Amino acid sequence: MAVTDFFAGEIATELLKQLLVIARKSASCRSSAEQLIAYIRDLLPIIEEIKLTGNELPQHRQRHLDNFSQTLSGGLELANKVLSSPRWNFYRNIRLAQKMEKLEKSVSRFMEGPVQLHVLADVHHTRMDMAERFDQLNWKLGAMKIGVNGDGGCLGAAVKRVEEEERWCEDNLVNLGCTGLELGKMKVKEMLTGSDHNVVGIHGIGGIGKTTLAREICKDDQIRSHFRVFFLTVSQSPNMEQLKSRIREILLGRSSIVNANSMELKFGFEVESNSRILLVLDDVWKQSVVEQLLVKAPGCKILLVSRLNFPPSVVDCSYELDLLSENEAMSLFCHFAFGQTSLPVGADEDLVKQVVSECGRLPLALKVIGASLKGQPEMSWTSAKSRLSRGQPLCESHEVQLLERMKMSIDNLSETERMCFLDLGAFPEDKRIPLHILISMWVELHDIPEEEAFAVLVQLSDKNLLTLVKDSRSGDKYSSYYEIYVYQHDVLRDLAIHLSNDGPVNTRRRLLMPRREAGLPREWERNSDEPFNAQVISIHTGEMGEMDWLEMECPKTEVVVLNFSSSQYFLPPFLERMPRLLALILINHNAGNALLHNTAVFSNVTNLRSLWFEKISLPLLPATTTPLKKLQKVSLVLCDIKTVEHSVLGLPFLFPNLSELTLDHCINLTELPGSICEMPALTSLSVTNCDSLEALPAELGRLGSLEILRLSACPSLRGLPAGVGSLERLKYLDVSQCVNMGCLPDKIGGCRSLEKIDMRECPRVRSVPESVAFLHSLRRVVCDEEAAGLWKQLEKVRPDLCQVPQECFTLDWLAE
Repeated sequence: MAVTDFFAGEIATELLKQLLVIARKSASCRSSAEQLIAYIRDLLPIIEEIKLTGNELPQHRQRHLDNFSQTLSGGLELANKVLSSPRWNFYRNIRLAQKMEKLEKSVSRFMEGPVQLHVLADVHHTRMDMAERFDQLNWKLGAMKIGVNGDGGCLGAAVKRVEEEERWCEDNLVNLGCTGLELGKMKVKEMLTGSDHNVVGIHGIGGIGKTTLAREICKDDQIRSHFRVFFLTVSQSPNMEQLKSRIREILLGRSSIVNANSMELKFGFEVESNSRILLVLDDVWKQSVVEQLLVKAPGCKILLVSRLNFPPSVVDCSYELDLLSENEAMSLFCHFAFGQTSLPVGADEDLVKQVVSECGRLPLALKVIGASLKGQPEMSWTSAKSRLSRGQPLCESHEVQLLERMKMSIDNLSETERMCFLDLGAFPEDKRIPLHILISMWVELHDIPEEEAFAVLVQLSDKNLLTLVKDSRSGDKYSSYYEIYVYQHDVLRDLAIHLSNDGPVNTRRRLLMPRREAGLPREWERNSDEPFNAQVISIHTGEMGEMDWLEMECPKTEVVVLNFSSSQYFLPPFLERMPRLLALILINHNAGNALLHNTAVFSNVTNLRSLWFEKISLPLLPATTTPLKKLQKVSLVLCDIKTVEHSVLGLPFLFPNLSELTLDHCINLTELPGSICEMPALTSLSVTNCDSLEALPAELGRLGSLEILRLSACPSLRGLPAGVGSLERLKYLDVSQCVNMGCLPDKIGGCRSLEKIDMRECPRVRSVPESVAFLHSLRRVVCDEEAAGLWKQLEKVRPDLCQVPQECFTLDWLAE
């Protein structure tokens, strides 16, 4: 592409359009945008003259224009980031504003410098051919794969194996299946890019790879160049208001103020005709749900992924994903069973083929059963073949047959691994499960140490019974659990529930609700006259009032998982009749925070050890006057916290043995109560992504047991109290993304055990105290390139002290 074609291709014009929008909508970037608008408007007449030229440009001028073209291309990418950045993401907007200022200065230097002016004055007499060079300026904004830190241990290695497996699958689509997947990808792409099809479907039986095909289509370069792609999971228990709100935001390009009641089949608005959007609705179970979510808008196409083949009144056309061929099934199975796509030398070919045949040519069954037999002796293979053949009666449905086949995959697990796998059925479908919850749950339920719980997680991951999902910071030795998630395929979750529901309801070890319902299951109500012996109870409802609960006796219950979606929630009265309750997990899936009622039950859960609240409105100090002496872990995520400044009863009285306190993405948290400094057992304090937090207690240095202090992404926090230098046991300090923090404490050298400091993206820290010379245990400082020079004195004796990470912004967790 020649430089004239570059300009004629409207990159400069497109950038100007984006800047005009930024000048109207973004206060932080308005000044830079207005100045850039002036510069580009001056350039546009010259650009028009370039179109008429035909001479070759001298090499040095060609180089100047090449560099400037890259600057404009990067500016267009930056403008798109600014427009897509949510207003509430304070830190990211500051960083983008700084980058806009840098872009303004770069363009200014080009406009005002004598060499650049000379180039622009003469350029209309020349023409240059730079096709090859400009073709290299394709900016791809796909997801970044960040390597795992060497300190990640077995969990870090497991996460890395998952990533490598994903890359292998992406690079070997045909080998994995998958002529069917490849053919399906081609067919569905044709349907989507055709002008006559607005709603396209992908359908097929469970475990056949529908979601895999949909995600491959979303990553396709041709599709991404044609559409802006958005992927939404609907599930069996959809939150319709959230889905409708999200679709409105996607189509409008901003948060919608349209009344939710106005959203009918055709929606109450239209989008611009030049907005080409592909909206993928995955895991759709009911036609009535689809009919509420379909939207007819110019430039918008919808891809429905479902086990159902919807009628022509819903979809314009649909592609049915077939079972794998025999060769494809063998190739896929061998990859997971032997680490190669063909039979290894010495393997019993007939036996392997029989096992593959019994898997029913289903990708999920082949993947999971293959992984379960990896490294097993021949006797296990023979036994597996027999069990598989007994598990597929012809009279039953595909779903039951698939579950019966999949049962074999957990037969080779240890008893602890099997129990942990079945525990996963306690969580909603299509939701990421924070690792913190799982580890705490398994430790309490199965009387195992955290190290063994991590080992179980790795084993289940290696056998493809769950998938580990991480953000850019996970895998680190001191990373918080909530930065790593567990995801489970719907069929595997169904398997866990299927196995857990065996036997009479009152004798089951797990009492689970497969999907969200208006109230408790009728089966529970019919049997509520007798005690329930469940060790785990999982409830998934909407709003619950006092009269909605049953009178239940649960003398053996140790873990309760309460999933709900509402703005009000009455805690179940039977909680106070659970003498063995060890862990309570309360997750609100509503768009806003929920107000809890009946919090008096906490006065009677005196054995509680772990507490997880998500999207709840509550005071940091509860109203109870009964100390929870055994409570060790408290996690408050996305909560609206109202700090009690002058409470008669402080945290040390209420939680005398608390060792871990996590506050993440909590709003209205302006300060921590001073009584937190009187908690002798506290080893980990994590306050992250709390944009209202302005100060820490002055006496923080009195936390003599504290080993981990995480204060990441608290933009209003301007400094640490001087007492931090007295934390002699502190091993890890994280102040990353605290954009207004001016410096580290002068006496930080007193942290004699400090091994790692994370201070990336702290632009106001321009020096480090001299006392850092006394940090003899310090082995790693994570910081920006500009800040690395501050540590050069220590780097003389520790050359690899500073680590400069690659910049990465991710909102995947909040997108849930």
